[in-house]
Amino acid sequence: MSAPPLSPAASTRFDTTGYALAIGGAILFSTKGIFIKLAYAHGVATETLLALRMAVALPVYAVILIALLVRKPGMRANLTLPVLAATMLIGLLGYYVSSYLDFLGLQYVTAQYERLVLFTYPFFVLVLGVAFFGDRMAWSVVPGMVISYLGIALIFGWNLVTEPVGLLTGTALVMAAALTFALYQHLAKRQMLTLGSGLFTCVGMSTAALAAITQDAVVHGPGNLAGLDGETLAYGLALGILGTVLPSFLMNAGMARVGARATASTAGLGPVVTAVIAVLVLGEAFTIFHAIGTAMVIAGITLFSRAERRVKASA
Repeated sequence: MSAPPLSPAASTRFDTTGYALAIGGAILFSTKGIFIKLAYAHGVATETLLALRMAVALPVYAVILIALLVRKPGMRANLTLPVLAATMLIGLLGYYVSSYLDFLGLQYVTAQYERLVLFTYPFFVLVLGVAFFGDRMAWSVVPGMVISYLGIALIFGWNLVTEPVGLLTGTALVMAAALTFALYQHLAKRQMLTLGSGLFTCVGMSTAALAAITQDAVVHGPGNLAGLDGETLAYGLALGILGTVLPSFLMNAGMARVGARATASTAGLGPVVTAVIAVLVLGEAFTIFHAIGTAMVIAGITLFSRAERRVKASA
């Protein structure tokens, strides 16, 4: 017997739950830069902070990886040595190299500016796809890109006048983080066709975590993580749980209920939430230039996404 159709009220509750999960994930993802800046103010080194974040996430993904391989033995047949090596390298690019560049960039720029720069990574996805992966250029997306980068240029100009030290370096590092993550997305999409998203993510994240922990041991000594003070550990736990693991599960749960497109529509909350928390917690400035620039970036990426969906729908 088939299940009875959902009543309008039940359907509404279902959608509300899905959006609530997606929004919760977007908000928690927005805390990443805040926790990083707080840890930097406490004197935590970049390598140590990244290692702490990964050390918290590693057990979660390791358990899921083992469960996948045990419950679905057929997956092991796809995990040949060449496939495993490629997955590990792609994981290093997306979860280690890109994250490390982003963490380094936050030494020089504000949390809200970093979030806005990262927010434009879909533009890099488009450019790389056209240049190297055979994607077709859709000129209708260009206005959105221009509006977003004009918004970033506005905030960049304000920072250049008021806080120029390290701005170029920080912007370049965060841009490089966005670029490498965009390249990761192209490579990961193809690798997921072989392994599936769950197995790919667990292998890639676990590899990146081990790399980050190893880097910290080399740079700051093998026992560095064990000798950290309580406040530093608290920042690492918050970054790993609240800024990484929990929002990833919330976003996936929301996506399962309302779909990828609806979930993506909540991403625009990220820069806004980051700006609010950065002002309240970190005391960062938020002027009329920040307000206009942030609005332009969000509007631009929204126009870009809509134009890209129209192009894909007509293809």
